Amino acid sequence: AGLALDNGLARTPPMGWLHWERFLCATDCATDPRRCISEQLFVEMADVMAAEGWRDAGYEFICIDDCWMAPTRDEHGRLQADPKRFPSGIRKLADYVHSKGLKLGIYGDVGNKTCAGFPGSYNHYDLDAQTFSSWGVDLLKFDGCNSGTLELLAEGYRRMSVALNKTGRSIVYSCEWPFYLRPMQQPNYTEIKQYCNHWRNFFDVYDSWSSIKSILDWTALHQDSIVKIAGPGGWNDPDMATLLGVLVFLSQLVIGNFGLSWDQAVTQMAMWAIMAAPLFMSNDLRHISPEAKWLLQNKEVIAINQDPLGKQGYQITKDMNFELWERPLSGQAYAVAVLNQKEIGGPQNFTFSLTFLGNGLACNPACSVQQVLPASRDWGVYSWVSFLSVEVNPTGTVLLKV
Repeated sequence: AGLALDNGLARTPPMGWLHWERFLCATDCATDPRRCISEQLFVEMADVMAAEGWRDAGYEFICIDDCWMAPTRDEHGRLQADPKRFPSGIRKLADYVHSKGLKLGIYGDVGNKTCAGFPGSYNHYDLDAQTFSSWGVDLLKFDGCNSGTLELLAEGYRRMSVALNKTGRSIVYSCEWPFYLRPMQQPNYTEIKQYCNHWRNFFDVYDSWSSIKSILDWTALHQDSIVKIAGPGGWNDPDMATLLGVLVFLSQLVIGNFGLSWDQAVTQMAMWAIMAAPLFMSNDLRHISPEAKWLLQNKEVIAINQDPLGKQGYQITKDMNFELWERPLSGQAYAVAVLNQKEIGGPQNFTFSLTFLGNGLACNPACSVQQVLPASRDWGVYSWVSFLSVEVNPTGTVLLKV
């Protein structure tokens, strides 16, 4: 009772934009006004999200990460925004974001300081929850730096969950709880899901192929413990830092930035959909290529990510450099991803029997196959005993719907 899980939120993985990977902790607005963490940045992103189809594609949250605060609390002990960079205050910014049909996310920390050294919420959980609620905040990303012991970490995450619930405002609760636990102990995901709407398992995603690859490897290695817990109301966040410069927040999509090739961007988008990951882009939406925009706003991929059945996908086989993943979808359908891990050479073929899919049930007695990425294409109807041959570029992925 009184748990954040009961907030009825995040029935599908949340989607939005987050400042972290792309803009980090840039606080020097005098030198670089367009890139510093300021109300101007969030107002401009909100304008672009509303005007250029991002909101309509499902990206509804615009999230402030670390470095938004003043260095100290106010005279009443409340958190306050940096007065130079956020002269109108967070409440006004939230009102503006809401006027664009979007929701505002904010950042706090379970310990006595945030990761960047700003005031943390330790001993202030109720007050900070009330403050965020009074400002009209819709999502809290709650980090785990400077929390002292594992007991204090866990206690803080539980207490903030209860405090958010008590405000009566619907606030999605994004935790970094298992990420900080993991080096010392196996997280209890059943408990974490009772308190959090999504939770981060792994290191910050970076704008690089090695980062994306390590997240996928880690997820496959731990899928037995994390896949079954995901579902409506609670999601695994691969990192939610970046989508392809294109993509991710708590699972940040870094798509649209600098470090990924086109095939790698396709891989991130496809695999984040398979993993039912929150889709938070960390990129500069004011300057994004038409290709990255097409990929990030791709309705078919987003429909897979947001599938109402809410089951997370998993790796079913690994063969040399190829990985085959599937995700059960509503209506007896499956999303299937074929990933080519090889980093040299040209496109390679991977052939597999359709009896592999869905424990043999996905294609019984027959099924239609639709290619979603890297381009939309109808592959026609296949029988249960057919083999499918898929050509995949190095570090690329072909995403199918069966």
